[in-house]
Amino acid sequence: MTALAAAAPRGGAAPRAATTTVVAAWGLGVCSLLLIVGARPALDENLLFYAVDLAVAGVYGGVAALVLSRRRHVVASLLAVAAVGGGLAGFGYAYASLALRLDGLPAAELVGRLSGTAWLPGTFALFLVVPWLVRDDDDPPLTTSARWGLGAGIALTLSLTTVAAVPQPNPTLDALRMVLTGVAVLVGLLAAADCLSRRWHTPDARGAGLGWLALGTAMIAVSFVPIAWPPLFAVVPLATVPALHLLSQAVFPAAVLVVVLRRRMWGLDIAVSRAVLAGTLTALLAVAYVAVTAVVSTAVPGSGIAQVAAAAVVVAAVQPSRLWLHRRVNRLVYGESSDPAVAVRRLGVHLGSAATTEDLLEGLVDAVAAALRLDGVELVLDDRVVVSRGRVDADDAVAVPLRHRGATLGRLLVSTPGGERLDARARTALDELAGVVAAGAALTVATADLEEARDRLTSARMAERRMIRRELHDGLGPSLAGLRLGLEGARNIVRDDPERARELMAALQAELEQRVQDVRTLSRDLLPPVLDELGVGAALEELAVRHRSGGFDVRVDCDLPTAPSPQLAGALYGIAVEAVTNAARHSGAGGCDVSVHREGEQVRLVVADDGRGIGGEAVAGVGTSSMRERAEEAGGTLTVRGPGTVVEAVLPWRS
Repeated sequence: MTALAAAAPRGGAAPRAATTTVVAAWGLGVCSLLLIVGARPALDENLLFYAVDLAVAGVYGGVAALVLSRRRHVVASLLAVAAVGGGLAGFGYAYASLALRLDGLPAAELVGRLSGTAWLPGTFALFLVVPWLVRDDDDPPLTTSARWGLGAGIALTLSLTTVAAVPQPNPTLDALRMVLTGVAVLVGLLAAADCLSRRWHTPDARGAGLGWLALGTAMIAVSFVPIAWPPLFAVVPLATVPALHLLSQAVFPAAVLVVVLRRRMWGLDIAVSRAVLAGTLTALLAVAYVAVTAVVSTAVPGSGIAQVAAAAVVVAAVQPSRLWLHRRVNRLVYGESSDPAVAVRRLGVHLGSAATTEDLLEGLVDAVAAALRLDGVELVLDDRVVVSRGRVDADDAVAVPLRHRGATLGRLLVSTPGGERLDARARTALDELAGVVAAGAALTVATADLEEARDRLTSARMAERRMIRRELHDGLGPSLAGLRLGLEGARNIVRDDPERARELMAALQAELEQRVQDVRTLSRDLLPPVLDELGVGAALEELAVRHRSGGFDVRVDCDLPTAPSPQLAGALYGIAVEAVTNAARHSGAGGCDVSVHREGEQVRLVVADDGRGIGGEAVAGVGTSSMRERAEEAGGTLTVRGPGTVVEAVLPWRS
């Protein structure tokens, strides 16, 4: 149990409290607007304070209701107090303004006092209490200094509310109010500093929004400095106070919401569009911009041209700040997807700097997760998760296909943090980034295919070398050794038995001629000259003639309208040689049929005999493996089946 659990009790959802909060805060705001329209008050500082109350009622009412509808928490309750207090204060000002135009409104003085008191407890709690309590379950417990700060904030909120409730002017209470307000400013700045400290010591994903929360807290605290020290009003206009309050509303409520949503704080799972959050922040920035313009225009003496000139100066001075704040809001809400060039540049860096294909894919996935501030990303290729980052919820994950040159390589599964979902802008950015990821995946697949093809080529070469070694070791080697022994024997008997020596020499000559023929056959089997000179058909006919001379009838049917590429021709001939040789040696048949035909974009080679076939427990030998590797190297397939033995290779046509 953390210190937060003791200071901030939690429970299940509170839908009634949520409904009551939003109805009360927004209802009071709408009613006050109707009254203001009828009252038509003068444009002065009091109207700006009313705008602050209206903004507090509208914004905090929605945030408090959103949280309470999912989870009870003391922060949500304090936001509800601030929202209803702002609505009451705004209603009190509007009612009192209308009473100045319409005599006889009941309880005008009593209701009017709400404008100066109803906002106090909630507003002071916002910057004195709330920042200390915006913590998650697994955050470090409150430090001793934070406990003292929280206690001081609660005591100051209660004390200032009590002192302000006294209606009659009292010099002693006025002095006490100024002192308490000054202490409240210091405690508020300490709360802002605590938020910044936690932001610096917390990973980015968990500390998101704490910096903005610190900024909003500091702005509200600073806005009370002139109240704590009234002589400042001789230097700064009174409108500075509501202007700072309005500026804080552009940051503080959105910061609380961002912290809660991004960190899944307090077990919440809220579906809030990023566009809604971005729109709220941008609207609040616009309100603050207008408020500053109005304050400066009011502070400038005179009217007409002087007022217009002052407004123009504010526009020229504030516009750069407004653009900077707008970019920061976009970065806060959308991450790097607010600037696609930044996100694509990050992906490009990974494409160019990755040392291996694994590093490439991992870097691309990390870049997508960082650019869109996603909770989890999975890269799936061939129905296999290749790279996974974070937590991907299979039920709510968004799947983006990875297409490259018309082919679908896989998909990208992404999950947003709790409380967020991909809006149209984020989805468009994701689709664009997915194209870069698809290019990286295609590069990875091509690299893997190249390595596999290199392995197959190496295997095929090794098989050919093993075959040559076998022929040399088991055939030519022993024959040459026998010839050497025969020559030695002939030399030993040539004087004593010349006739027998001549017979032995004749036998050795015949054996030597056979071995020479075997070497030529081996050479032709590897790559006969006729294959390069006359093509596949002529090479197969020569193969058939050689086997017929040995008593094995090979019948060739080759119909290729055009010459295939040298690589395809070599693969067809190599498979045919191995299949015919196996049939001659092992089938027991008197011959076999060899057919080669082009079928569209494929070429089919079939070598069939009517021999004994392959036994059910037969193990593929070197010859079969060599044929299969040749077919796969050419991008095709090879099957061996019965009856008899039928070797069929289907290869893609290349000319």
